[in-house]
Amino acid sequence: MTDPTFHLPSDLKIRTIQPSNNGQLAIIIRNTLAEFGANRPGTVYFDSSTDALSELFLMPRSAYFVAESEGKILGGGGIFPTEGLPEVTCELVKMYLLPEARGIGLGRTLIEHCLQTARDNGFQQVYLETLTELHLALKIYEKFGFEYLPAPLGNTKHFGCGLWMLKKL
Repeated sequence: MTDPTFHLPSDLKIRTIQPSNNGQLAIIIRNTLAEFGANRPGTVYFDSSTDALSELFLMPRSAYFVAESEGKILGGGGIFPTEGLPEVTCELVKMYLLPEARGIGLGRTLIEHCLQTARDNGFQQVYLETLTELHLALKIYEKFGFEYLPAPLGNTKHFGCGLWMLKKL
């Protein structure tokens, strides 16, 4: 699904998060939410797990990936078996990129990596929660075949998210 007109860095690495990445990713996540005016209660902006992603993603069947080029973290995203979701469903979570890493196909690359990891972990569908303010991401999710739901699934505790989507794998 990656568009060949995009220009990903030639040295791009998609790798598993390490504890030393926690601080940088927390900054990327919070700065992105603030940039789009979505830094409000009920979002990951105020979620304490945002500061300890490497520990959060030690949970079985979860994975968080970091995109890195020239030793710089460009963003990340992952999958998580959120409480209350059906056993066959994981959540696409904490998908955020630096401004300079947007529009080059990196988001698509990370999503493809996450969806394949979800399949590899036996999930049959992927759920996500998002915000209308993150309109650029909505277009990408739609292109991947995520469909809007009328109400949330699971128990993410992110009551600030007003859009819910699901994709069958």
